[in-house]
Amino acid sequence: MEYQSYSIRQLLDSVSSGSIRIPAFQRGFVWDMNRVAYLMDSIYKRYPFGSLLFWRTKSKLATERKLGVFELPNPKEDYPIDYVLDGQQRLTSIFSVFQTELKPTLENEWTGIYFDLEAEEDAQESQFQALRDEEVISGKHFPLNVLFDSVRYREATAKCTNEQIIRLDTLQEKFKEVSIPVQILKTEDRPIVAIVFERVNRLGMKLDTLQLLSAWTWNEDFDLLENFRTLKEELEEFGFSEVGEDCDLILRCAAAILKKETTPESLLELSGQQVREAFPKVKNGILGAIDFMRKQLKIASLKNLPYPGLIIPLSAFFAEPDGKEVSCDAVVYNRLKQWFWKSCFTNRYSTQTKKIIISDIEEVTKLKHGEDSRLGDIDCNLDKEFFIENQFRLSNASTKTFILMLANNTPKSFLSGSLIDLDKVLQKYNKAEFHHIYPRAYLKDLRFEDNFINCLANFCFLSTSENKKIGRKKPSEYAIMMPKGDALKDILTSALCPSNVFDDNFKSFIENRAALLADFAKELIQN
Repeated sequence: MEYQSYSIRQLLDSVSSGSIRIPAFQRGFVWDMNRVAYLMDSIYKRYPFGSLLFWRTKSKLATERKLGVFELPNPKEDYPIDYVLDGQQRLTSIFSVFQTELKPTLENEWTGIYFDLEAEEDAQESQFQALRDEEVISGKHFPLNVLFDSVRYREATAKCTNEQIIRLDTLQEKFKEVSIPVQILKTEDRPIVAIVFERVNRLGMKLDTLQLLSAWTWNEDFDLLENFRTLKEELEEFGFSEVGEDCDLILRCAAAILKKETTPESLLELSGQQVREAFPKVKNGILGAIDFMRKQLKIASLKNLPYPGLIIPLSAFFAEPDGKEVSCDAVVYNRLKQWFWKSCFTNRYSTQTKKIIISDIEEVTKLKHGEDSRLGDIDCNLDKEFFIENQFRLSNASTKTFILMLANNTPKSFLSGSLIDLDKVLQKYNKAEFHHIYPRAYLKDLRFEDNFINCLANFCFLSTSENKKIGRKKPSEYAIMMPKGDALKDILTSALCPSNVFDDNFKSFIENRAALLADFAKELIQN
């Protein structure tokens, strides 16, 4: 890291010549004009106002931002470029107040910053104001944008009194003499730039790795942002629009496919050409993973997935270039499903996820290539207590696992026996589609505790409209509304529900149903 000091004139010249630039991964200018005026007051009074951080590189980024409303000229060839990593708001403010060479590229709400000649020197109160043209009072408000233009400065002070000129000369000297500290990071190692940018902005904007990667991979035939938008549209057709909206998740899938890593920043080690060439493989991996989850696991939406990170190793498994598909038999598919269910039931992805996902990426790759793989070798000692001790909460991973488990048993609505439209119900994914088998109101009357009433074992697919028919009835009462004979047996079997459900013995029912649920879960795990 190198340290330099810049005068305002040096900053103006460097920006105007195109050697100081704003990378695309920076946010735009967001300060309001009053804040700009306070910055001028801090500079004038020699108060600390922070340093700037530049990244000095020989490589010009393909996509950049304007500096405020100013389009920056191209830099000179063979000269290093300084990209602003920290202090963009301050730099844009200083440049926009004092520069006189560039014209704004669009209409903007920028107002001039003026020094109030009638304001008394005060340590707290600002002597600078942001004013529209109609608010400026001649002889009272002096424009700052003339301080670095000697001709305009003489013209602006021509009608001032000697006392005012002395005060303005002091004002000009202070701004000309100010020294702005700048830290300069010299490196061509882009992952380091990403880490530095994220850390210095940890209290402001988090690093937008997609914007950063897009800036480094862009050419006339490839726009990463546009490719992401197209992928999102394709995912919407499958009901997985949330994946397309979660850029971080997509980048993590890309990192798994291209780098066998889990952090988006690892992609920055690749050249633009490598990313462009590999994007079809990334796209196919994500689409393949979603197709597998839909068909093999009955997952209809990202909201159904107990842990979003589970899609990452699956994307690595299904990733292939255009024109090539992953070919695998039922044994391999069963290993993938076994790994999925064990990971869900054991909450593996709730802690140390980076280490676990990297391990799973390695094992899923071995499985894909027919090598000896330990994927799915996970201790999973599941018993009926899982379904008794866990509460039904839609946002909870255990509840999502439970719902997926029911979905994989061709469920029927508990009261009518009609087949559940899983795509419709799971994409909605709200409480309206799941209700208590032993009605809550009925159990409250019997003084059962909420934890017991709301355990997983007391829930099934049951729409709000059907639940209203049950009301606070006990099971033996609402049983008369249900089909009879084999149709009733089919309902109970599809809901993994014991025949003693209608005995009105809640404790016995929960024990028996939890046992049935545990047996089915073991089938999924051992499949």
